[in-house]
Amino acid sequence: MKEKILIIEDDFTIQTQLKTLLSGNGYEVFAVTDFSRTIEQLKEAAPHLVILDIKLPGNNGFEICSQIRTFSDIPIVFVTSSNTDMDELNSIMLGGDAFITKPYNPAILLAKIAALLKKAYRSPQTEIYMWKEATLHLESSMIEYKGQKAELTKNELKILYYLFKNAGKICSRNDIVDFLWDNQLYVDDNALSVNITRIRDKLAAIGLVDFIKTKHRQGYTL
Repeated sequence: MKEKILIIEDDFTIQTQLKTLLSGNGYEVFAVTDFSRTIEQLKEAAPHLVILDIKLPGNNGFEICSQIRTFSDIPIVFVTSSNTDMDELNSIMLGGDAFITKPYNPAILLAKIAALLKKAYRSPQTEIYMWKEATLHLESSMIEYKGQKAELTKNELKILYYLFKNAGKICSRNDIVDFLWDNQLYVDDNALSVNITRIRDKLAAIGLVDFIKTKHRQGYTL
C-alpha cells in the first residue's frame, strides 16, 4: 500500500513540483484545494504525512498545525519561504516534525520524509511496563488498570513511559522536558503541566486516582 502525503501549499507551481517529486518516488499525493476546508480535507484524505506552508490564505500554517495536533500525531513537515529562527522555533513548539526552507533540496526533503514515516509507522513495540497494578502498553499507546483502559497521545505516552522507567524515583520537570526534547517532542514547562493534568484525568477515569504524585519544587513520582 502506498503511503499518502497531503500538500497544503497555495503556490500552484510549487504544489505541482511537490506532487511530481513525491508521486515519482512512490507516494500517493493529494493537495488541499479549498483553504476554507483545510482540516476537513485532511480528515477526508487520511494521509500518513503532511507538507505544510506557513503563508496561506485564511489560517496560516502555524494555526493549521495547532489544529491538527488537537486530534492527530501525524508527521508534519514545514516547507516554507519563511526562514527566520522564530519561524522555525514556532514550527517546533507547535508540533511540527521538520522545517525545510525554500528553495528546498529534493533529496533532503525525500530523506526527511522517509525518516519521519519510518519512525511514525515502524513495527509496533511489544514492551510493557507495570507499576502498582497499572500496565503501560507501548505498542498500543494505552494504559490499563484492573481491566479498564485509556488511550494516550504521543506526548502522554512518552511522559508516562519516562515515569514508569523511573518508578519510585522523583523525576524533575526539567528531566522530563529534556527527555521529550531528546525524542523530538518539543514540550515546554507550561505544556508539560497541561499534559500532566490530562494524563491525571485519564488515569482517574479508569480508577487510578493520585497515581502521579507531585513533589513540591522537586517534580513527579509514581
